[in-house]
Amino acid sequence: MKNSVVFDIGATKTRIAFTENLEKFEEPLVYFTPASYDEGIQTMVAAVKKVANGRKIHQIAGGMTRNIAGWVYEKLTRDLNENLQIPAYLENDSAIVGLGEAVFGAGRGYEIVAYVTVSTGVGGAKIINGKIDENAYGFEPGKQIIDISENKTLEDLISGRALSKKTGKHPKEITDPAVWDEHARLLAVGLNNIIVEWSPNCVVLGGSMITGDPAIPIDKTEAYLKDILKIFGVIPVIKKAELQDFGGLWGAMAYLKGK
Repeated sequence: MKNSVVFDIGATKTRIAFTENLEKFEEPLVYFTPASYDEGIQTMVAAVKKVANGRKIHQIAGGMTRNIAGWVYEKLTRDLNENLQIPAYLENDSAIVGLGEAVFGAGRGYEIVAYVTVSTGVGGAKIINGKIDENAYGFEPGKQIIDISENKTLEDLISGRALSKKTGKHPKEITDPAVWDEHARLLAVGLNNIIVEWSPNCVVLGGSMITGDPAIPIDKTEAYLKDILKIFGVIPVIKKAELQDFGGLWGAMAYLKGK
């Protein structure tokens, strides 16, 4: 088995870990993601060497958010390859986390998994048989238009950023059950659209607006979805994400297992 390094680059924090067998990873190294790309690549290369601790690395893979100015997928992939002299693979962070949940987390055992994350924004991906489904431009379930009168997307209506903009408060400060109930209803509308298009066996919901406290209640989301989605007779299994902060590392391992 090849020694590998897996990573997850978020807008706030970066997580990096070493794995010998692609079944589990060692204690991750976690640090704040530098705003500057030049500083970021230097910090990351040093972190990779630190977690390897003198052991030879054969490959590296991970996910990166699109929300860091100056950080470009193609450039990061090329720079990792050149600096480490090993194959480097990079995917969208939501897709990588979704892959982790499908293979190692809440969606394991299901053939087709729809992963949806609701946090600052709304993202996700379709996973089939332990692999990110083929696509031309990526997956953006949060960009589906829900309110056609004003062209508002699902992300515009239920993301943490949208809620903060509407209320002037951080979502953690909002305890009114009616607010979270309305978010459950809107999420159910979005899930209806995702389900009729992707036809998954299982939908895994993640992100701080789902796993935090307070959060969008999954039971109410499922109840609303049962009222909306009638065409199939049944709805897919709806589950909460299980891998917490390290879903991207699990997903990167799953990605390399499929190479």
